[in-house]
Amino acid sequence: MDVVTDHVTFTVAPDQFLGTPDGWTHARDAHGTVLAWTHARKLCRQRLVVRPGFELGYMIGASCADGTVGRNYVSLVVNDEAFAARFAACLTAATGLPARLEPVTRPSGYLQRAAPGYRVRVVSSYLADLMRQYVGGDAHHMRQRFPRVVLRDRETFEGFLDGYTDGDGFRSRTWRGRLLVSANVPFLAELADVIGARFTPRCRGKASHLVVADSWPSRGTFEAEQHALELRESSWTEVHEVRHRRADSPKPFTLYSYRLDPYPSFLINGHLAREPW
Repeated sequence: MDVVTDHVTFTVAPDQFLGTPDGWTHARDAHGTVLAWTHARKLCRQRLVVRPGFELGYMIGASCADGTVGRNYVSLVVNDEAFAARFAACLTAATGLPARLEPVTRPSGYLQRAAPGYRVRVVSSYLADLMRQYVGGDAHHMRQRFPRVVLRDRETFEGFLDGYTDGDGFRSRTWRGRLLVSANVPFLAELADVIGARFTPRCRGKASHLVVADSWPSRGTFEAEQHALELRESSWTEVHEVRHRRADSPKPFTLYSYRLDPYPSFLINGHLAREPW
């Protein structure tokens, strides 16, 4: 049988078992369902042990404000050396990955010349995928979602607020609190619900402001949530077609079957399968 999914077409015997949400099903009966799938080549990469706490929250907050998540890297480019140093230290403490500052220059439209800055860049496809998972799959600043993983405990959430404030906010000099700035309205609206604050987005595409008073914990709106820190490396892929494959060539071929011990499951082009019973 040729099994056609979102990612590839692979050929198996009709009675080959494939992994679905409802358990194992024969390949001949897989049409119209979904199969467990993972990027097979990424299974050999180094996995990180992520430590919850202030440093993790700060790293996520700073990344949501000023960071860049690429295909296989996470970076932060800012003008403030102290901010970059804090981000590097928190990233290393939370993930164990070495991070260092690099002096860089970048064009400034306001100054009409190249402005000095500092960059922290860590190459890790695992961390990049993890950051995308935390913010809902798309790390673009206008499409990212509020990372609810920072609600694991108060310490992690406070780190998130500090990291985001250093990137896209500031502390007030006249009242006790901070002001967060973003054009991503759903992001700020979800954050406002967490701290129990009123939030009125600005219209006509302008950046909105969220006031976070230091007294927000007294409102009692914060509720800890359990979220996985590890990367979910498997997903579901739809089966679009299952068709018989005819041997039109006169050249003979052999279809082999084999047994695996002690673990019967394996991957076929990233799709979960197991030996027939």
